[in-house]
Amino acid sequence: MSERKVLTKYYPPDFDPSKIGRQRGPKQAGPKVQTVRLMAPFSMKCLHCGEFIYKGRKFNARKETTDEKYYHIAIFRFYIRCTRCSGEITFKVDPKNMDYECERGAKRNFEPWRAAKLAEETEEERLDRLEREEAEHDAMQELETKVLDAKTEMAVADALDEIRSRNARIARADKEGVVLTDVPDPVDKKRKREEEEDAEAARKAFEGRMLPDLGEEVIDEDVADTPEETPLPVFTKKTPKTRKDAGSALGIKKKATVAALPPPQAPANPALLLAGYDSDSD
Repeated sequence: MSERKVLTKYYPPDFDPSKIGRQRGPKQAGPKVQTVRLMAPFSMKCLHCGEFIYKGRKFNARKETTDEKYYHIAIFRFYIRCTRCSGEITFKVDPKNMDYECERGAKRNFEPWRAAKLAEETEEERLDRLEREEAEHDAMQELETKVLDAKTEMAVADALDEIRSRNARIARADKEGVVLTDVPDPVDKKRKREEEEDAEAARKAFEGRMLPDLGEEVIDEDVADTPEETPLPVFTKKTPKTRKDAGSALGIKKKATVAALPPPQAPANPALLLAGYDSDSD
């Protein structure tokens, strides 16, 4: 069976490879273009004839390197032909959104997931928003926050100084052998005196004020002390309720009951009974 592809070539006897010269062709003007095989990156509609081209259809396209760059990433442009009218369609890569951008010759079909993604806030929009919020920041509110933080730091520092002074006093007393159970703390004494002064000022302020008349009834103490004679409650005998006959209301007749006769009573003395019997027989 002969070979389908001939791997060897015929060279005539007078073949001289040195006579073959190499010639350089003219350089290509403009951007570099090469033919590649690719698939449509998105579904589109041709604007020339209205043909729909689905995503994933294969084309022999021309690839062109543009002068645009995104963070030193090269951007390529592709040229394809419509399968119906052979109209030229152009699209390029979009590394910023990790997608492709349709330029001319076709219109990209609507994709709901892509619309939701584009509606989200981008990095540049987020930076602009933060800069705008920083410019609109209230200086007065910032000053109040700083004053509040300074007051908190001062309170914490005072508490730490108080604790350190108390610990130093206790350590000095332990070293000298003195028990500080009855020694008052000057800080606590000062605080107690201030509290007493505040309480006295509040008491004087409330004494000077007149209490409003609430319209309360004045109760005489003499009348209140003597209890009034109240009549004792009278209890009456409770009458029992008569029970209604449900059978008569429903039309049910009761059977007449025969009264039971009392049992005969035995005589107290049998001798008297015999004597009475004899007298009757006579």
